[in-house]
Amino acid sequence: MHVNGLRKKSVNRRTLLCGLGALAGNSLLTGCGFSLTGSNSVATPTPTTLPLQPAPAGPLAQGTVRVSGSAGAFIGPAFTGLSYEKRSFSSQPLFTGSNTDMIGMFKGLGPSLLRIGGGSVDWTVWHANGNGQTVGQVAPPDVKGLAAFLQATGWQCLYGINLGGTGGNKTTPALAAAEVAYAVETLGSSLYGIELGNECDWYGWPLSTFEAVWEQFRTAILATAPDVVFTGPSAGSDIPNWTIPFGDYATKQQIALLTQHYYREDGTNASATAAELLSANPWLQGDCQQLQEASLKIGIPWRMSETNSFSHGGSIGVSDSYASSLWVIDHLATIALNGGVGVNMHGGGSGPTYTPIEDNKGVVVGARPEYYGLLMFNLLGQGQLLNTNVNAGGLNVTAYTVRPASGGLNILLVNKDSTQNVQVGISCGQSVKQASLLEMTGPSLAATTGVVIQGATVNVDGSFVPGGGWSPTRIIGESITCYVPALSAVLLQVS
Repeated sequence: MHVNGLRKKSVNRRTLLCGLGALAGNSLLTGCGFSLTGSNSVATPTPTTLPLQPAPAGPLAQGTVRVSGSAGAFIGPAFTGLSYEKRSFSSQPLFTGSNTDMIGMFKGLGPSLLRIGGGSVDWTVWHANGNGQTVGQVAPPDVKGLAAFLQATGWQCLYGINLGGTGGNKTTPALAAAEVAYAVETLGSSLYGIELGNECDWYGWPLSTFEAVWEQFRTAILATAPDVVFTGPSAGSDIPNWTIPFGDYATKQQIALLTQHYYREDGTNASATAAELLSANPWLQGDCQQLQEASLKIGIPWRMSETNSFSHGGSIGVSDSYASSLWVIDHLATIALNGGVGVNMHGGGSGPTYTPIEDNKGVVVGARPEYYGLLMFNLLGQGQLLNTNVNAGGLNVTAYTVRPASGGLNILLVNKDSTQNVQVGISCGQSVKQASLLEMTGPSLAATTGVVIQGATVNVDGSFVPGGGWSPTRIIGESITCYVPALSAVLLQVS
């Protein structure tokens, strides 16, 4: 977990795509008017079978959206990943081939990249003869279970290794090398790469000490697993003084992916509210721009390998509420627009936390509101991001557009105003033959249940069958008119 109360102050896609095995998105939605197959793209609907989008109740403002040329960014495979504490798989039966509910939940978002790490990585030690599912240890049965889980989901894994060491759980380069050798052998092509340590800028070490220790561990690991991929530095917050100089030190000769963590602020602060979460975030924009510049300089991609709303597990009543559904769409889109090749949303467990998937001792309880926002973002699809300008009279409305390789446009609009509906006129910049839409809605920003996409909820096994889509209220030439109700997200597929 990342403690980030105080902020300190085009990407080479091909490298990552090859490393991730060119993962493609899977089918997410089926239902009347919608049938999703491959690459997280929405299949062409039959407009004659779709009813008009109903007008929302309440006040109605007017807005415009204009889609224009390329934004110079791209959403590729495996963008929407997840991150879990190392103890989540080493002390309970969470990631196994028999956990069919968790497998289903992951399939709903993937295939993508699972990151195993977090603060617990530095007090979890390899035990070659261990029985597995033991706190503070990772043993062969744990890795075998993870291998079966990854095979079942089609995901790959960014696997964290103890570097910092704490208390009685001190590690050594030899232990790290033995664990990685076993992970390489057992996970096979499901292993994307190795992450050494977690949030090194919070160790209390100088950067030079971290680099020296990191090199010792890397050298020992390469002696037993010469082809394994490394990423780093997985810093908690300090980009200028840790992430950038570490990237310059390691270069693309030693790491394939520049990694960083990000949270809005400390979840225990009184200011960690829904209003703050849904407001514009200049810190994220600035951090992304620094990471983009650093990655271009050394010629490798960058990824937010651990992120979520507020640190320390989140803000109660905010991070576990419908506010997170709307927030996470903007969060992921901002990272994509600034060159990031993906995110890993941190989670796991139950209680009022920020986890997208709630589980209790390895048993899936259900999808949290944030999971629905991740689904909506995934439906935006893979492809080129286009410049999308919104004018909604000062209301908190955002919009994002992707042009898939198959053609057409996918447009995602998010209205975070609590009372004001918006009727939006969209200038698509191309002739529109047909269009269809679906909505994500929730009872209120504070609601922890009741989130739906086109009237449907995600079942505990990850299955999800929404109702039929709607047709926009008007299509003329290059223009579309539709509603974006208060506290909703609307996805349009245009062809």
